[in-house]
Amino acid sequence: MPHLLLKDLPRYECLLECAQRFPQLDPSACEVFLHLLRAGDEGFRVIDAHFQAHNVSQGRFTVLMLLFEKNGGEPHVLTPAQLAEQAGVSRATMTGLIDTLERDGMVTRTPSPADRRMLSVTLTPRGQTFLESMLPEHFRRIGVLLDSLNESERRTLVRLLGKIANRAAEAFPTAAPGQA
Repeated sequence: MPHLLLKDLPRYECLLECAQRFPQLDPSACEVFLHLLRAGDEGFRVIDAHFQAHNVSQGRFTVLMLLFEKNGGEPHVLTPAQLAEQAGVSRATMTGLIDTLERDGMVTRTPSPADRRMLSVTLTPRGQTFLESMLPEHFRRIGVLLDSLNESERRTLVRLLGKIANRAAEAFPTAAPGQA
């Protein structure tokens, strides 16, 4: 679902007029933010279409990538709690993602020999093959989205986006559960 539900972005002059009514509105900040949302939505649209073609959600893809054997070495073995932490989701959400992936034969859960209450999650050969078949097109799409930027522009964009993300975390920290 898109975050920006506007087909056409407002002109800068419109933002200036709106700022007269709402002095808190910084027109240039708002313009940048709207363009940031639009670019993000377009990126998600392109990647989501690829995920849909492979019948995988963003969440399931994230779990698979966290477990993916990237260099032909040992596969990653993580607990559901570690996966939830690394994916930035609740343990309950992670349980649902793992349930679906296990049902589809992409991952397996194994009880720990030391503590049978603890589980380890690993990618199955089917999950590994699935990722190896879809990742080339996934990475190609990312490359196409960013091929209009040179290497210097990409580094600058990463730096600038990092500043925005850090400011968001600083100014609006995530509330603990049950707090507003």
